[in-house]
Amino acid sequence: MKLKLLFFLCISLFTFSKVFAQQDSLALRTQSIAKVDSIQGNFKEYNPLAPAKAAFFSAIFPGLGQIYNGSYWKLPIVYGALGTSVYFYIENDKQYNRYRDAYKRRLAGYNDDEFQDRLDNDALINAQKHFRRNKEISILVTAAFYILNIVDANVDAHLQQFNVSNDLSMKPNFKYDQFTGRTNYGLSFNLNF
Repeated sequence: MKLKLLFFLCISLFTFSKVFAQQDSLALRTQSIAKVDSIQGNFKEYNPLAPAKAAFFSAIFPGLGQIYNGSYWKLPIVYGALGTSVYFYIENDKQYNRYRDAYKRRLAGYNDDEFQDRLDNDALINAQKHFRRNKEISILVTAAFYILNIVDANVDAHLQQFNVSNDLSMKPNFKYDQFTGRTNYGLSFNLNF
């Protein structure tokens, strides 16, 4: 529990410091950058702090950065991934405690545990090792999904600020060479003003 709390505080402080570091470095910027919404023709102001805000929100509460970005469809994925890994941690912890308690009772001299007729002491030790390993893997997977949630919110906020108007296009280009009879392959990059 202390390790999870320490990990959460480190990630939160790191993200919090990044927000203020970016804010100070961008304070000197006087011109605003805008992009054109190609569908409506309206100008949307470029927000350089949006990725940091999205990452900070996701660090505070998983899924909040996706809500900030407007990617509501990602919420079931975030909560499904985190919920599944937490579920497996809880199940492996319960099983680990069952086998550990039975082993402790045998060491204390009791012969009334639930595994008395089926498992010997070595099998109880091996089961404890197995479930402890699975429990530790579940913690790592939960931490990985938590970090992925933060990274996804940050990257999604970055990608929302790219110009994706119809004036930019890249298409494959196939050109038939009449002299050699071969087909040449390439990419055509078009920029319309």
